[in-house]
Amino acid sequence: MLLTIDIGNTNTVFALFVNGDIRKSWRMVTHTSKTADEYAAFFYGLTAHEGYGKDIADIIISSVVPETTLHITNFCKNYLSLEPIFITKDNVNLTINLDRPEDVGADRLVNTVAVMAHYQAPAIVIDFGTATTFDVIGKNGVYEGGVIAPGINLSMAALAQAASKLPKISIAKPPHVIGRNTADAMKSGVYWGYVGLIEGILKRLCAEMNAEKPLILATGGLAQTFKDDIAMIEIIDNDLTLKGLYQIYKTLKS
Repeated sequence: MLLTIDIGNTNTVFALFVNGDIRKSWRMVTHTSKTADEYAAFFYGLTAHEGYGKDIADIIISSVVPETTLHITNFCKNYLSLEPIFITKDNVNLTINLDRPEDVGADRLVNTVAVMAHYQAPAIVIDFGTATTFDVIGKNGVYEGGVIAPGINLSMAALAQAASKLPKISIAKPPHVIGRNTADAMKSGVYWGYVGLIEGILKRLCAEMNAEKPLILATGGLAQTFKDDIAMIEIIDNDLTLKGLYQIYKTLKS
């Protein structure tokens, strides 16, 4: 059994793979101060009655939060007696066409591997996370770079913080584009503003790629929220990063 851990700026996802399939997955809020003991309490609190901890043979981790490395490593060593594999550009079999390949986030490389294993290229991956990222994968699987935009939750928090009279709102499609109260006007601005941002960036990326039409995939918690109003999105795969971690592990061990 393989334990995969995807550490993002907002959430950390644990998933157990058996024969290439996700058996179980769990999500927790990412805190840089979370200790090895707290990771263990979370993990065993959810899995102890099923005995999963005894069957884990290896651990592979994608992290974009370096501050968590020490504590998550100690959790793996002290509670599971395993040395985890951390994703870097050096253990991913990809050509990275960037000025500084070492700067690309591990999650973006893992998503590229998943696309090449399960879908096709050229492709564009939109990841609705703390930031909204667009990753461009060339026809031969080359990671070509992409776009990083503020995530929708960051934008909402900034709006509420900067304007004291504006209320906090949830992310949802408003009933009309024209808001007739403050909350609906804000929802319209956030929702349709992001639809416009995503469509505009996708059109420009497709034009600049100067190739056959890329497959456009989306992942992340908010992907489904926008799917119906962004026709360019063809596939939603919320397990894309986890699948990429499994694929990289298989390659490393082959």
